[in-house]
Amino acid sequence: MGVNMSNTPPHTKDLFSSPVLSLSLAGIFRYAGEAAETSGMEMASDEVRQEDTADISSDNSGPVRSRSEEDFDCDDVHDGDDKDNDDKNRKKKRKYHRHTTEQIREMEALFKESPHPDEKQRQKLSQQLGLAPRQVKFWFQNRRTQIKALQERHENSLLKTELDKLREETKAMRETINKSCCPNCGMVTATIDASMSTEEKQLLIENAKLKAEVEKLRTALGKFSPRTTSPTTSSAGHDEEENRNSLGFYSVLFGLDKSRIMDVANRATEELIKMATMGEPLWVRSVETGREILNYDEYVKEMAAENSGSERPKTFIEASRETEVVFMDLPRLLQSFLDVNQWKEMFPCLISKAVTVDVISNGEGSNRNGAVQLMFAELQMLTPMVPTREVYFVRCCKQLSDEQWAIVDVSIDKVEDNIDASLVKCRKRPSGCIIEDKSNGHCKVIWVEHLECQKSTIHTMYRTIVNSGLAFGARHWIATLQLHCERLVFYMATNVPMKDSTGVATLAGRKSILKLAQRMTWSFCHAIGASSFHTWTMVTSKTGEDIRISSRKNLNDPGEPLGVILSAVSSVWLPVSTNVLFDFLRDEARRSEWDIMSSGGSVQSVANLAKGKDRGNVVNIQKIQSKDNSVWILQDSCTSAYESMVVYAPVEFAGIQSVLTGCDSSNLAILPSGFSILPDGIEGRPLVISSRQEEKYTEGGSLFTMAFQILVNPSPTVKLTTESVESVNNLVSCTLRNIKTSLQCEDG
Repeated sequence: MGVNMSNTPPHTKDLFSSPVLSLSLAGIFRYAGEAAETSGMEMASDEVRQEDTADISSDNSGPVRSRSEEDFDCDDVHDGDDKDNDDKNRKKKRKYHRHTTEQIREMEALFKESPHPDEKQRQKLSQQLGLAPRQVKFWFQNRRTQIKALQERHENSLLKTELDKLREETKAMRETINKSCCPNCGMVTATIDASMSTEEKQLLIENAKLKAEVEKLRTALGKFSPRTTSPTTSSAGHDEEENRNSLGFYSVLFGLDKSRIMDVANRATEELIKMATMGEPLWVRSVETGREILNYDEYVKEMAAENSGSERPKTFIEASRETEVVFMDLPRLLQSFLDVNQWKEMFPCLISKAVTVDVISNGEGSNRNGAVQLMFAELQMLTPMVPTREVYFVRCCKQLSDEQWAIVDVSIDKVEDNIDASLVKCRKRPSGCIIEDKSNGHCKVIWVEHLECQKSTIHTMYRTIVNSGLAFGARHWIATLQLHCERLVFYMATNVPMKDSTGVATLAGRKSILKLAQRMTWSFCHAIGASSFHTWTMVTSKTGEDIRISSRKNLNDPGEPLGVILSAVSSVWLPVSTNVLFDFLRDEARRSEWDIMSSGGSVQSVANLAKGKDRGNVVNIQKIQSKDNSVWILQDSCTSAYESMVVYAPVEFAGIQSVLTGCDSSNLAILPSGFSILPDGIEGRPLVISSRQEEKYTEGGSLFTMAFQILVNPSPTVKLTTESVESVNNLVSCTLRNIKTSLQCEDG
């Protein structure tokens, strides 16, 4: 159930907004030149006009082409029998202009900042590149069309999964209702029975809703389906046919050959084993950073059998390897990689989207040895300033010995060829992990991440951490995996010391709080990246930093407040070590130094629950007491070898009391805000603020992202105003200024 804001006590009405923000904003905030699809606001764009869809041409085998000026002067082409007009109407061969690599690179750079450039921007770019303004205009139209087509393919995969789920639920409800049908006429007797139970009524209503949803999804899938169904086909026959064809649907779509996929997976497994087990000269340890670096010349020589050519690719190569021990038993770890939903839950800060496109083989046994599936994933950083990476790949689970298993990921060329080579920015060379079963539920994991990416423009602030391979590399993946495994261990533990579990009386209450905190952090990670889920618009803060604004409407998710939600994200570099910044933000004693919501009130720690070995991995409940009211805060602090986060959300007093007693927390509405802290990737940067003198010249600065989510109005029909954007702008600016002042880094 959702939160009824009109019935909440006065002191809880402002739970999801800062005191400086109004909850009754009206009007509309129009994004400059962008369609705010994710927020439900349909904006007029170039694509909906006839001129946008006409005269667009592309060449899938090479760079994007657009019509030159001559195309629009061509005479009409007439039938061969019209001999009288041959002299006046001759056929002309259409002329095309193939853009140069430099022209495409410049247009791509502008496209990332502004997919819908105005006339002034197009004019400036055309002069810079020596192109006609119409050519620039048609290139941008063509590019938007290509991206939209790819997004539709992704949405199709998600719709298929949802369709299967709804079909199973409908089938179960149909069987339940059929038990109360008359055997003679087939009528549902419950519908004419005045004494029908509430549960039966609910089943009838839910069944009708699910049928409507199934038909809606089936209609959406129709345009992608490789077959058509006769209108006279019976419902049962239609479902049976869909079940037979669903497994091979995407194989047909992409034209994939099962035997070829299995061959690629086997060769990728052999390469992954070599990459995971070999030392020098294949891997050389860096003296400056201590990280292992792939010797590419040695790689080409060693993997000659697996690679058709020996030339160094023109794309950018990222290769990294890390080894750690994680606290999770082998069967559960393997299942987490093969179940796409569990995989997303393990890596919320890295994966914004993921779907199993097709199952090539289900594998054998409980551990599914030999399982192979085609997958899609959108990889992200926790900032909208770094573009996401979209990758199609095949995942294979293979047993190597009694104790060792391999999870292998590798991209398949045929998939990319069918999608459009110009849209594939990232490919997986043989990557994955070798998992060795240890005693007492532990596993040793050797993680190899090997990516081939097109060179792209990266914001200067994130250029080092991305180009060094840290952002999407093995250290990030395995550190996140360790954090997830520790959280599970502490969630299941029954013998947690009192010092690590204060303020919660029961084990059920502890589990309920930890589960709520995990959902809160997952929601935070989902809300602040550069995923296509969001449409970000950039504004400038009062202090000069860039702020990216996005909005969405929550109509029926009970896990967050219903209504219009505004998100604001800003990323900056601070001359402070990550440890100092993390400790400062999670310390309740210093919360009033930066949190505007606290309004100078006292902060009291009500409950404190450990969820990892590091003292920074903790969930706590805080009570902020001011003169007028009190606010309850749920805070989840996470830290690993790669990244730290502090995520928090205001919660209702009655709701958090219920969760503390062990009640289900899935329907408690929360709207998280928080901070992401990363090392800047520059080793040995001097003169940064550090907690320890010996670290003064060994720690770099921090890449700091802060995100705030505000419930603008509980009514989803109310639209944004510029006043709401101004209010959240003030919130971001004031918070950043307070943090800089407290850490004495205003001039950094």
